[in-house]
Amino acid sequence: MSIVLAASTLGLTARNTVAARSAPAAMLDADTYRRERRYAQLPCGDVAYLDRGHGPATLLLHGFPLNSFQWRGVIARLSNERRCIAPDWLGLGYTRVARGQAVTPAAQVEMLIALLDLLQVRTVDVVANDSGGAIAQLLMTRHPERVRTLLLTNCDVENDSPPTALLPVIEMSRKGQFVDQWLAPWLADKKLARSPQGIGGMCYQFPEHPTDEAIDYYLSPLCQPAQKPWVHAYALGLTPNPLAGIEPLLKQCRVPTRILWGAGDDIFSQASPDYLQRTLGNPRGIRRIPGAKLFFPEEYPDVIVEELRNLWAA
Repeated sequence: MSIVLAASTLGLTARNTVAARSAPAAMLDADTYRRERRYAQLPCGDVAYLDRGHGPATLLLHGFPLNSFQWRGVIARLSNERRCIAPDWLGLGYTRVARGQAVTPAAQVEMLIALLDLLQVRTVDVVANDSGGAIAQLLMTRHPERVRTLLLTNCDVENDSPPTALLPVIEMSRKGQFVDQWLAPWLADKKLARSPQGIGGMCYQFPEHPTDEAIDYYLSPLCQPAQKPWVHAYALGLTPNPLAGIEPLLKQCRVPTRILWGAGDDIFSQASPDYLQRTLGNPRGIRRIPGAKLFFPEEYPDVIVEELRNLWAA
């Protein structure tokens, strides 16, 4: 029987919080990430991805406007026991999109299947964040035979997709202004990026995040003139609701799914983990992290790895 671990009864100790911030285990830096980055030549484009380690494959799906560098801490900790595959979405990161290619969540699912087929990977354990969580839900309901388990962190659900907080970003993208008005100033001024008005204050719990290195790695490709329209297309692809009508499919799906939710996130609804728990066909409970915001997987890689191992052992 699934057990819901609420913040009031679980929580994280001060020691765990310090560990999340200091991250004593090895962390892949940007130079290493650049050296190990590969490109899969697919009909949809040249998909940038990291493929590190050996063993059963884990597929790591990042958020918007980040790229797979979001998972560097998890990959560093996990790749000695698992094959970690972390792609950059069509329209984001270092992926080069083919002319005329859609970059909607449905198109991202098709890209993932093509990538896994190219890599000769039949089944994967999936961990996903933000809009990557919406794509993960589409993946496991459309291709349940390809997904062994799923760890969902803060993300879209059918009744909160896209979230209200994202609507200004979508409107700016519709006008072709999002990159220049938000991302470019953050790239130019790292302190602004970490301020309450920046991606740091909005999406991270701790004031040292995102680091200068992470800001450069995330935002530099998106601010290139040729990439800007793809970034805007990605945002526009999040509306209308890409999860409309998915609830019956989630109820039928037997993929074991664990929910790990940042309780300090004010972008996605704090009611969403409970919705998922009662909707999923094979839920494995909720764990809430006090104070954690949307992009907490970057700050809590040890917790992600702990939850993955527990899910796989269940």
